[in-house]
Amino acid sequence: MTILVYNTYCSVDHLVFVNETGGHLIDNTVLKHLKAIVTKIGIPETRFHDLRHTYATNAIRIGDPIKTVSENLGHATVAFTLDIYGHVTPQMKQDSADRMQRLIDSCS
Repeated sequence: MTILVYNTYCSVDHLVFVNETGGHLIDNTVLKHLKAIVTKIGIPETRFHDLRHTYATNAIRIGDPIKTVSENLGHATVAFTLDIYGHVTPQMKQDSADRMQRLIDSCS
């Protein structure tokens, strides 16, 4: 398999997953391997889109610049990324409140 690293693919055709000769994989082959990995590590059934969503949500949650997340996802605009993945988790709300409280405390 080939993965994207620093916006440079190792595959000349810019494929993320390749076979031994650098060609594309049949989608069922990739899905079969994903299902085997998911089963082996004991997480619920997962689709590739679920992995993408998890990446985007966590990248935003940990404070990655939204422009970086948007470009990594291949979106044309940051607005699109925020519309799809910009939901706020309860932890994000709590972290925001904690930061605001620290700011208030620092002013007194």
